[in-house]
Amino acid sequence: VQLQASGGGLVQAGGSLSLSCTASGSIFRIHRMGWYRQAPGKQRELVATATNGGGTRYADSVRGRCTISRDNAKNTVALRMNSLKSEDAAVYYCNARITYYGGSALITEDYWGQGTQVTVSS
Repeated sequence: VQLQASGGGLVQAGGSLSLSCTASGSIFRIHRMGWYRQAPGKQRELVATATNGGGTRYADSVRGRCTISRDNAKNTVALRMNSLKSEDAAVYYCNARITYYGGSALITEDYWGQGTQVTVSS
């Protein structure tokens, strides 16, 4: 199982940016997909997550500015960020809790994608 993230880059403060992440492999079910971020010198923190049932959760710092969406058929999760601030600059990581076919058993694990840098210029 792998998570492949895309998007990110340099954006002006007040601008918008989209991130996308696709899970691949012998996936039985994806329970939760979402995004975390880590700024230099800070701990990794939740940005937003979405369950396969449509439930969403947002960090207080991004609520109202970000929208997370999933395409369960394509095993993807997207994050649209608007009104970006300097404090949004960080490396963003896709995260998913996935049940996969592990030989004769189903195994559930958390996976992380490679980080993608978001830089906000003032």
